[in-house]
Amino acid sequence: MSISKGIFISFEGIDGCGKSTQVKLLMDAMNQSGEKTILVREPGGTIISEEIREILLHRHLEDICDRTEALLMTGSRAQLTYEVIQPNLTAGINVIADRFTDSTLAYQGGGRNIDLGWLVKLNKFATNKLEPHVTFFVDILPEEASRRKKQERDRIERAGIDLQTKVRNAYLELGNQFHERIVLIDAHDTIDNIHGAILTELRRRHLFE
Repeated sequence: MSISKGIFISFEGIDGCGKSTQVKLLMDAMNQSGEKTILVREPGGTIISEEIREILLHRHLEDICDRTEALLMTGSRAQLTYEVIQPNLTAGINVIADRFTDSTLAYQGGGRNIDLGWLVKLNKFATNKLEPHVTFFVDILPEEASRRKKQERDRIERAGIDLQTKVRNAYLELGNQFHERIVLIDAHDTIDNIHGAILTELRRRHLFE
């Protein structure tokens, strides 16, 4: 794995948990403090990755098999890591990712019942073993996340609460397994309180002043 100079932070959670709001708040806070920071999202973030995103989330492509979904997700991640994440980290620029490797373990592993060991190896291949310095798992009950969701749902979101429940349980297990890296954040709190908790944790880890 390449040695990174910038700080790499990822955010995870089921659809509708509010992580995208927190990602933007954190990016603004870090840039305002003088820490040059960029935001990337998954799937997407490059021309190639955005094309893959269109396939993955298209509402009418219901017949994508689970293994194809996993390969497309990690293919998009490989391009994003190669083209955007690693070059910026090497240049000393911080990167905040709205989803990264844990999403594959939670959605395709926990949600689609694909072997986790195989997915871990696939992730390592796709990212050249790159890992975030810290991951914030923004946790929310699936029923509350569904209630909050206002816009039109994509292919994966349309799978319903049963899938989101499996995914949330997988995230909780990942949080226990990788407790030094993954920090659980209660998404039922206010936006400001959640943002404050994230900043506090980053300061505790000496990743933000």
